Amino acid sequence: MYWCKIARTKKEFDEIARLNYETFVEEIPQHQADASSMRTDPFHGQNTYLIVLSGMDVVGMIALRSERPFSLDLKIGKVESFLPDVVRICEIRLLAVRKAHRNGRVFFLLARALSDYCLEQGFEAAIISGTTRQLKLYGQLGFQPFADPVGEGEAVFVPMVVTRRQYSDSVAARLQTKRRLFVPGPVILAAQLAAPFQEPPISHRSVAFQEIRQEVDRLLYGMAESTPYLLAGSGTLANEAMLAQIQRLDSKGLILVNGEFGRRLVNQADRLGLDYVVESTSWGEAFDIEKIVSKLETGNYNWVLMVHGETSTGQLNDFRELTEICLQQGIRLCLDCISSFGALPFSLRGVWLATAASGKAVGTMSGIAIVFAHHKIIPDNKLPSYLDLGLYSANIPFTFPSSLLESLKRALNTYPERYGLLDKRFKQLQEDTEDWPSLSAGYPTSRTFKTAAENRFLFQDAHLSGFELHAASGYLKDRALFQISCIQPEFEKDWQQFLDFYKIYQHYHA
Repeated sequence: MYWCKIARTKKEFDEIARLNYETFVEEIPQHQADASSMRTDPFHGQNTYLIVLSGMDVVGMIALRSERPFSLDLKIGKVESFLPDVVRICEIRLLAVRKAHRNGRVFFLLARALSDYCLEQGFEAAIISGTTRQLKLYGQLGFQPFADPVGEGEAVFVPMVVTRRQYSDSVAARLQTKRRLFVPGPVILAAQLAAPFQEPPISHRSVAFQEIRQEVDRLLYGMAESTPYLLAGSGTLANEAMLAQIQRLDSKGLILVNGEFGRRLVNQADRLGLDYVVESTSWGEAFDIEKIVSKLETGNYNWVLMVHGETSTGQLNDFRELTEICLQQGIRLCLDCISSFGALPFSLRGVWLATAASGKAVGTMSGIAIVFAHHKIIPDNKLPSYLDLGLYSANIPFTFPSSLLESLKRALNTYPERYGLLDKRFKQLQEDTEDWPSLSAGYPTSRTFKTAAENRFLFQDAHLSGFELHAASGYLKDRALFQISCIQPEFEKDWQQFLDFYKIYQHYHA
């Protein structure tokens, strides 16, 4: 199995020095031979090395640096004089692969890792001294000459450059293997759910559209036991529309927070000028129901707002007991179910308002915001029209993509069987990661892990190897956390590939 990482250890740097000698002393006579069989690059201290391994062995490498002067600066003068439109440039050097592994997989893995790393570092272009022996290969990676060749004899090199756009259009980008995603969204669309986006659109005013809408409403009601209101937008829009209805109550409420998405609800409530008190607990911990009940019994609160599925920590907040308490005291319970809806079966009976979305666990494209309600909502001309759920009670009043609605209908038709599929996947994920340091017991579609010394580079090296764990969000970075989700359509096959990678990765770093 080929995989990629950033070189960080003395052992890896020694292997790089050997491969450097094999390639640029013995094969390409660019430097004088010596008895060491190792060559340390003059810019070694400034280089970042991306290496490809076959199992436990280093078989390919590429180095990049951004400190000036570049080696090409010393050969042809300042490279910006040839590339006036490029601002942030890095230099690529020492592209080398051991002869037994010179195949498309190694080169394309290096190319993708290089592209990903450069993008993350904000580089607009990369330059390289391309040996004339491999001009075809460089062309496949998107490189193009920008100056006359330099050097002499068997060590002639062509100054070449590749930009982000050139790489995107290259053979390497087209032929690279697909990424294996373990993120909680967006979701890769299964063929059945992608098909509607290839069909001609229909007007949201048409009878055909209304028929799709009615079927979607029926399916949603069957899953949630609450009436859905559909808006064109993200889950954030659904929460804004819910909060706009809370604003109409003109009363004080309690917002429960034990993660990032609870914190975001507080931020949205601030923007709408709601009167509230926050009851918070540590990230990843369940709420203290007794403490909440004691607050509600004071009679100071007319509504409660909480996140059902706090995916930032992998915490599923149980709202059933709270529902009964709120009903008994005439308090309106409002839930953010953006990530939990479709992940596991639950009823919204007794819940005043709740939100969901077409993406996430449901499995189709984001773009439909859903608000569930049990009471009839009437229009309110004091609200922005797009947020006024009363306008949505009879029909969809504003432009709405029919392809997205049809895809949602098809996704909803996979229930209740999809509940069983997601549950089976999650149990497999739990079993395979039971020894990993986790933040909480686990969410129905993902697990949240603590970054420890032995795995602190796992998500970065996995990313460079084509496995996308969820670690890029600021709230995860700030707390040294990463997540693995099982909602993507090819989870079973991709997860087995990741476990194969992880087994080698752990053995390599033991």
